Amino acid sequence: MDNNETKGTGNNPDQSTQPNQPNQKPNGKKRFNLMWVYAILAIVLIGLNFLGRDSVTPQEEIDQGKLIEMLKRGEVGKIELVNREDAEVYLNQKGLMVYFPEVNANSDGFTSTPNYIYKIGSLDRFEEMVENAQLEVTDPVYITNVRRNNWMSDILGWIIPLVLIIVFYIILMRGMGRNMGGGAGSIFNIGKSRAQLYDKNTSVNVTFKDVAGLEEAKVEIMEVVDFLKNPEKYTKLGGKIPKGVLLVGPPGTGKTLLAKSVAGEANVPFFSLSGSDFVEMFVGVGASRVRDLFNNAKAKSPCIIFIDEIDAIGRARGKSAITGGNDERESTLNQLLTEMDGFGTNSGVIVLAATNRADILDKALLRAGRFDRQIYVELPDIVGRKEIFEVHMRGLKLGNDVDKDFLAKQTPGFSGADIANVCNEAALMAARKGKEEIDKQDFLDAVDRIIGGLEKKNKIITPEEKKVIAFHEAGHATTSWLLQYAHPLVKVTIVPRGNSLGAAWYLPEERQITTKEQMYHEMIATLGGRAAEQVVFGQISTGALSDLEKVTKQAFAMVTYYGLDEEIGNISYYDSTGQQDYSLTKPYSEKTAETIDKEVSALIEKAYKEAIAILTDHREGLSQLANKLIEEEVIFSEDLERIFGKRPWGNSEDEKLKNAALKKSEEQSTEETKA
Repeated sequence: MDNNETKGTGNNPDQSTQPNQPNQKPNGKKRFNLMWVYAILAIVLIGLNFLGRDSVTPQEEIDQGKLIEMLKRGEVGKIELVNREDAEVYLNQKGLMVYFPEVNANSDGFTSTPNYIYKIGSLDRFEEMVENAQLEVTDPVYITNVRRNNWMSDILGWIIPLVLIIVFYIILMRGMGRNMGGGAGSIFNIGKSRAQLYDKNTSVNVTFKDVAGLEEAKVEIMEVVDFLKNPEKYTKLGGKIPKGVLLVGPPGTGKTLLAKSVAGEANVPFFSLSGSDFVEMFVGVGASRVRDLFNNAKAKSPCIIFIDEIDAIGRARGKSAITGGNDERESTLNQLLTEMDGFGTNSGVIVLAATNRADILDKALLRAGRFDRQIYVELPDIVGRKEIFEVHMRGLKLGNDVDKDFLAKQTPGFSGADIANVCNEAALMAARKGKEEIDKQDFLDAVDRIIGGLEKKNKIITPEEKKVIAFHEAGHATTSWLLQYAHPLVKVTIVPRGNSLGAAWYLPEERQITTKEQMYHEMIATLGGRAAEQVVFGQISTGALSDLEKVTKQAFAMVTYYGLDEEIGNISYYDSTGQQDYSLTKPYSEKTAETIDKEVSALIEKAYKEAIAILTDHREGLSQLANKLIEEEVIFSEDLERIFGKRPWGNSEDEKLKNAALKKSEEQSTEETKA
């Protein structure tokens, strides 16, 4: 079964338990926003600018024609040209009697403020106009140039732009610091650690009770928690706390959830961050963040540091010929190695890390004294899957026909994240259908959707294509039913799902090792679809692409990795260190490569011929199965049993072992409840 993998296998902690937000103080109160200070300062400066201007303003502006008439009649006492821009017109006693009879002149014969103002366009033309207008006047008025300085306006003229530049700079730096990971919103704190701190003020609700199916891993990780809680228990015997614990396993198996449970159980400060948080475009930032992280951890020891996806910075140095040995990532790794087991001491600081690519990690990171323990978090077995179903079904409204044991058997190879997805999809499907409860069929439909994809019943398929697809899937079902070591069938459908036109569900045996005969039978069953097309129609189609890809990889692994070929012998060219990924040459000669190609091809063709032979001998049963598939579009193992009879090998022993394991798990749960 191919399984989709998602992250996370447990209940997420409430948002209320998350660390303080950047705009909040540690006590939960909001920080004072300095932008209000900037806004008030700007308003005050602008107000002072307006208040500082000359409050004496003329009564009205005068046009050119009226000014010329006043000059000709001798009604103008004086004209002051202010800063060579505006002309202030003062009337004499004659002019005041005509235009402002209620206003009295002062001792100088004029008012204290100008009576009119005239806007000058061109200074030369204005002077010429005044001179021409007074040609016949006996006592002409001459223009007086006056220069006035508004000190407040001049000062604010350069202060306001400077303040705006400073405010813009602060906003820009805060934005850069936030985007580039600087602490406290400043670019000057870009080298600070980005780890989230979980302590007594920000507790985590996830505990070991929320982690199901990882009993062995919990036993080892609980020892670390116990050491932090009761260090005297170990130190009195001379024991030392492990410096690092590496969680290794496939995606979705619960590595991050296990670390969260440690944070919830330990009651000590817990620093959490991702390996990518150290990666930065600036030189030296990653190493600086590592130093700052360990400095903060030492100040709060005993404590735990959790680095998720540590392969982002822990990749082996010098493997790639493209990058040099002094790049930023390697500098960060060197600093991490020094902090974990360098000249200094980190007493009371434990580093937890998680990865699904332990094979690419640097050897210096995995040596004793750094990551002393490696805990393998594997895919859950049938007992673990049942426990995981129980965890994720806590908040679901289930029907009476939902059987956790049955669902655990129907989901081999599923990770904890897959099971969480199954429960969520089942709830969504039940809600979509308007049901009040989630029943057994909803869970089965959810499993089908996760494995095969969404049904596409509106895809147009011709009757000829449908017949070919039916015989193809019937060929898979027939060969798997008649072979001893092939996986037993659960159901077959020709309803298109995802990118496939048909799909078959099998129930693989949960075994730790596989024999050559078991792998060979799986290859025959995989080629049963193309063999059925050859037997029935005398020609083959492109519908077996995924089958051929799977068979080719399996045959190549048998020959080159597992040493299951007689011609090649007991030789394996598999490299667990990953060094071959960067090598330009293969670890075998050209002659051996030809032999490998020949043996792989011979193995596949042999399996194909055997599949044709099986289907030829059971041609009638194949046709019955295909016709039923065309008619009903879905068939189950009961239909194969009616056509071909019961499988002579069966799975009675496996069922006994699974039932015994389930019974043992139930007894352990009962004992723990009593305790």
